[in-house]
Amino acid sequence: MKDALRHQLQRLAMRLDELDALLSDPSLANDMNRYRQVAREQADVAAVVQTFRRYEQRESDLTAAQAMLVEPEFADMAREEIAAAAAELEQLHLRLQTDLLPRDPDDGRPAFLEIRAGTGGEESALFAADLARMYLRYCERRGWRTEVMSESASDLGGYKELVLRVEGDGAYGQLKFESGGHRVQRVPQTEAQGRIHTSACTVAVMPEPDEQAEITLDPAELRIDTFRASGAGGQHVNKTDSAIRITHLPTGIVAECQDDRSQHRNKAKAMAVLLARLRDRERSEREAREAATRRSLVGSGDRSDRIRTYNFPQGRLTDHRINLTLYKLGQIMDGDLGDVIAALQAAQAQDQLAALEGAA
Repeated sequence: MKDALRHQLQRLAMRLDELDALLSDPSLANDMNRYRQVAREQADVAAVVQTFRRYEQRESDLTAAQAMLVEPEFADMAREEIAAAAAELEQLHLRLQTDLLPRDPDDGRPAFLEIRAGTGGEESALFAADLARMYLRYCERRGWRTEVMSESASDLGGYKELVLRVEGDGAYGQLKFESGGHRVQRVPQTEAQGRIHTSACTVAVMPEPDEQAEITLDPAELRIDTFRASGAGGQHVNKTDSAIRITHLPTGIVAECQDDRSQHRNKAKAMAVLLARLRDRERSEREAREAATRRSLVGSGDRSDRIRTYNFPQGRLTDHRINLTLYKLGQIMDGDLGDVIAALQAAQAQDQLAALEGAA
């Protein structure tokens, strides 16, 4: 292990002692936001330090085994221990490098997930509904809470547009790789001749803005319209102007919500989505500038990127960013996204490691 990495881990071990002391201070419980921040950092740091302690133990075991080689009666046992310790040390070293990679500060935040029908007409809207079901099932498996922020249904039960809010441990960090173009190849329900069609949807995943670090909006730059909600909801929905549409005039970005009967709550939800879209715009512009020098392995999340193909006749899913192909499309569409997301996270980690080694 390089000295720089070891020193970084040693500093982390000292930081763990500081965090343990903070958590044992009864006064910290008076500020629950601060308490949660410290507790989250303590849990993350403790996991890394535990791995580092195991690494140090196996280093000690390796040194002891090498010393035993001079003893003929212990030589065979020493060689076995040397091989085992060396193999584990290599795995632990890689894990520690990965654990210390820079993290997106938004990874732990709730996420807004937008699905929009694209090319393909009604079949695209039906595929948007299938994607929505896939993500809802995945969130259910993870124990995450989901909420519909806005929706626009198509004639045959699909979605022209759907916006979900997802709340759970690491929601944005897990779902952020889904941003981009999703292409489907299958025989549509609307196809009488049994021919395979290709259509597409776009998905955008944005972190919910931190209330402590929201973008400051000038009220003069906002146009707020009220209108009557459409769709299911009984008599009330047709009598009250409870739906809200907010337009950010400088950018033309629009957010609306009609899910709640309360105009006040609809306005708060629409404002949250608008802030997330504005932050996503800033993030995309920043990534576009950075991509001029080095493009990210897993893509920038640009809406024009075709990141994935769902081929139903072959039961195949292909993620084009990392050349991943899985022949279990049925399970994936039922919410079994774990293998796909894990592969994308691993690819990102490898790319970050390669960048760090190149800079060293």
